[in-house]
Amino acid sequence: MDKLAGMAMFVRVIDAGSFAAAAEIARVTPAMVAKHIKAIEARLGAKLIHRTTRRHQLTEVGQLYYERCKRALAEVALAEASASELQSAPRGRLRLVAPVSFGTQNLVPALIDYQNAYPEVSIELSLDNNAHDLVGEGFELGIHIGPLSDSNLVARPLTPYRRILAASPDYLARHGRPASPEDLANHLCLGHSYWRLQDRWHLIGPGGEMRDVLISGKFSTNQGAALRMAALSGAGIALQPELLLTADIAEGRLEQVLPEWSYRPVPMSLVYAPNRRPTAMLRTMIDFLVERFG
Repeated sequence: MDKLAGMAMFVRVIDAGSFAAAAEIARVTPAMVAKHIKAIEARLGAKLIHRTTRRHQLTEVGQLYYERCKRALAEVALAEASASELQSAPRGRLRLVAPVSFGTQNLVPALIDYQNAYPEVSIELSLDNNAHDLVGEGFELGIHIGPLSDSNLVARPLTPYRRILAASPDYLARHGRPASPEDLANHLCLGHSYWRLQDRWHLIGPGGEMRDVLISGKFSTNQGAALRMAALSGAGIALQPELLLTADIAEGRLEQVLPEWSYRPVPMSLVYAPNRRPTAMLRTMIDFLVERFG
């Protein structure tokens, strides 16, 4: 007899409390139920149930077998449901969290493109630069910039987060173009107020050499999008993520400064829980983001 069918019948007997009740639920005869149980006991070579006229009691082996059967049947049900979902069109609500600047400038347009392809998916995006408990806060996905501290998450590597130097053509026309990292000391540099060291930038050159450069300026803020606007307004030289400035540079609103120098790239990852059920929505979103930003 089919092992899974036998396991299901055994669990049904225990949950229902008797052969007769299990037979009624399964719409078979009590004799058929007994046949299933006898087949399992014969295969295992052990008694699973002490049967009396008043009640059925599990043996020690029966208790262990019952617990394992429950888990195995649950896994089978999950596997079949997941396989069915993976073949269906993505649908449902997906919650994800990302850093503010990257999320605003780069992730939002990508998510709209995803929704155009999969209109039955609704998206709830939280933008926050603080670390989050992905599972505890109910997020299916997260974009993480920097080394990962939670080793329990699955991490798909994306293109490293690289910061470059840029300024507006108007600023460069008025103040000149720096020829070396040391020249930045004579320019207005736009500062990030949450950086630990406010008076220096750590730059890496074409050969991998590191340079600690002293800087000064008259404007700082805690948001990258605000620094971009300050640079567009001609307020100085910004050190900002390449992804944030790519369109401005391509369209001439900003010009890259010292193009061979940048801030040391940091890893960027798409993270999610390893036991997250692989729905069609989640699978297609992961594939989409890895293709877009990988």
